Amino acid sequence: MRKITFHEEADAEVTEAARYYETKSEGLGFSFLIELEAAIEQVLANPEAYQRVGGEVRRKRFRRFPYNLLLDARQM
Repeated sequence: MRKITFHEEADAEVTEAARYYETKSEGLGFSFLIELEAAIEQVLANPEAYQRVGGEVRRKRFRRFPYNLLLDARQM
């Protein structure tokens, strides 16, 4: 499996979002992280299936949470 690295600001946002959701409902922060992991796996498996939003950057929208995953296809 390929290694994914997050921009430091994105990494902080993921942590903050997971903590926020966990304060709203026990287990919701974990659910957020599970959806993030699934989104990463989906984009890595088939990057061409996702909308290009600039250069080689692809966007995968989350289903349950108001977030998008942006991945640079050159890094895949």
